[in-house]
Amino acid sequence: MKRALFGAALVTWICVLPTAIGQNTGKTGAAFVDYCGYSNCIRLENDNTRVILSPHCGGRVLEYSLNGKNSLYINPNQNGWVYHPGKETIDPSGGRLDIGPEKTIPAHPNLWLGKWAAEITGPRAARMISCMDSDTGTQLTREFTLDESSSKLTVTQTIKNISKETKHFCHWSRTLAVGGGICIIPLTPNSRFPNNYIMYESGSFINYQPRDPNILVSDDYIKILGTPRFPKLGMDSYAGWLCYLTRDDLMFVKRFETYPDRVYNEIAGLTISIWYYKDVMCELEPIGPREDIQPEQSVSFTEQWWLIPYEFPKKPADINPQQVAQAVQKYTH
Repeated sequence: MKRALFGAALVTWICVLPTAIGQNTGKTGAAFVDYCGYSNCIRLENDNTRVILSPHCGGRVLEYSLNGKNSLYINPNQNGWVYHPGKETIDPSGGRLDIGPEKTIPAHPNLWLGKWAAEITGPRAARMISCMDSDTGTQLTREFTLDESSSKLTVTQTIKNISKETKHFCHWSRTLAVGGGICIIPLTPNSRFPNNYIMYESGSFINYQPRDPNILVSDDYIKILGTPRFPKLGMDSYAGWLCYLTRDDLMFVKRFETYPDRVYNEIAGLTISIWYYKDVMCELEPIGPREDIQPEQSVSFTEQWWLIPYEFPKKPADINPQQVAQAVQKYTH
């Protein structure tokens, strides 16, 4: 995850989009609402799950909650913040999405921080659309559909190449969950990393044989039990899911497709990255494979999110990853 703030940038294509398209349309479980200092956010909800989408600062998710418990980290000091080129910027909180690869993609503040368009598209369904971004030569669309009765949220990001040359980008999810939880990641055989994960340390150093008392590798799982020595970690698991246990007794699960025969163009070929910052927040980052996108073509990547009641262990080290995996298999389909 990039921690540096994006600086001001002059762009040749001005991004001016309406915040919301249309009014409340009467679609079941979908409405425009005010939230966190913003007007015209979109609320998707069923009997136990609520999702709040904000198009005002990078097309984010501000709430993903089960029975009133929000799983996302929200910084209240950012409420109502809007991007103005040339002015001070922020690193926004919430359920962010992005494109990569991290170290080679141009800075793209209009995608990351700018205003998007938003519309309700059906029962418990909505879409957010970015401006046409000259920095990357792309336009992004994010579609969200909440299940009728469960917490399942389907999130699809589409990258459209609006330039005249082939682009080589990947999907990069950057969801900030509430802090202090436990992350469980299933492993797959024959990892390229000796300890099944890497750690980004000071400067540009990547440690491919890290040791950390808060990261345990056993029984075909990685368990991140607390704040590691350095916050950014990377994995090459092809299992296609990860989960995060919150202190509010929730299990936040993400499922996504993986492609063992394709190129992953993050600098270390990652399929997952975790950024565990103290007890404040934990970033859950599925990463897609490299997409070679021809002019006027589009590619998509889908994540499926779930929230499941799951008691947080009194002693994190006692967490049983097999039991967690059984719950994932039982409740996320």
